Amino acid sequence: MSETGSDPVRWGFLATGSIARTVAADLALLRDARLVAVGARTDASAETFVAEHAPGARAHGSYAALLADPEVEVVYVASPHALHLEHARAALEAGKHVLCEKPLTLDAAQADALVEAARRHDRFLMEAMWTATHPVVRALLDRLRSGDLGAPRHVQAGLGSVVTVDPTHRLLDPALGASALLDLGIYPLTLAHLVLGEPEDLVATASLAPSGIDLDVAVTGRYAGGALATLSASMTSWSAGGATIATDRGHVVLPAHFHHPDRALFHPAGGAAPEEITGAEPVLGRGYAHELAEVGRCVRAGLRESPLVPHAQTLSLMRQLDDVRRQVGVRLPGEEPPPAGTTCSGGTSR
Repeated sequence: MSETGSDPVRWGFLATGSIARTVAADLALLRDARLVAVGARTDASAETFVAEHAPGARAHGSYAALLADPEVEVVYVASPHALHLEHARAALEAGKHVLCEKPLTLDAAQADALVEAARRHDRFLMEAMWTATHPVVRALLDRLRSGDLGAPRHVQAGLGSVVTVDPTHRLLDPALGASALLDLGIYPLTLAHLVLGEPEDLVATASLAPSGIDLDVAVTGRYAGGALATLSASMTSWSAGGATIATDRGHVVLPAHFHHPDRALFHPAGGAAPEEITGAEPVLGRGYAHELAEVGRCVRAGLRESPLVPHAQTLSLMRQLDDVRRQVGVRLPGEEPPPAGTTCSGGTSR
């Protein structure tokens, strides 16, 4: 089937977990997108998802069947971290464009391989970093770049919640890439990157579970011009979820859910009334709709990466995650332990 700029983008969802259900609800809000097929590990899972979230879509009882569906243009990969490389690469090899949940892969080497696969197969690839496509975040970044809020000098951001799931759940299973850093820490690192650019240096410490995964992580970063960031992620405690950006003219507060805020407030130095910063467009649904719309826009424009979530940015964040992970002594599934006598500063077991 040929596509034109007016045709709805035809989506296929690979995996049917909680994030896929949430994203499907936001996809339904877009007039120029349609969920046409769902792939799961069993027929029952796919059929249940379709009945609840995508009536009329085709239910495939395997990922291979989804990727072979000729109606699917873009595959949204919603499987656990450790499976992203396998599933996203298979989708690219099948000739599909790909939106892959964050983090794009487990490490930078895998991410490089995936970007290269997208180039080789001439397909669009984007990490599902919804923060970078969020209207409020985009408006805030525009204001910071214009200089009228002052030069940013310090970013503080953290996310945390108490995880009480079964040990076999992906959030705690090392084999599936469980990690406070990968699940939550990627957001404060991304915010700092969006505001301050690529870091010159990161220093990290963490508390590790007996299984070896990181439960709590704290990172300090130094950026160009001496700007700093203090960032954290936790699976053992609740954080306020907000962020502050201090500038030489005042400070910006993202009151809660900084990675998908409903507003930002600029507080000028000297006590003047704060200024509310909102997006150029209203927030749709939970906020995932904007990354989906960006994929659709890029695909219809013939782009192979998004200017809002470019490959270079994703790869930089993957290198940052690798740096932090190695500092605190967390190993990925299948990764060899450090040589005897090697110390990994920062990690402490709980």
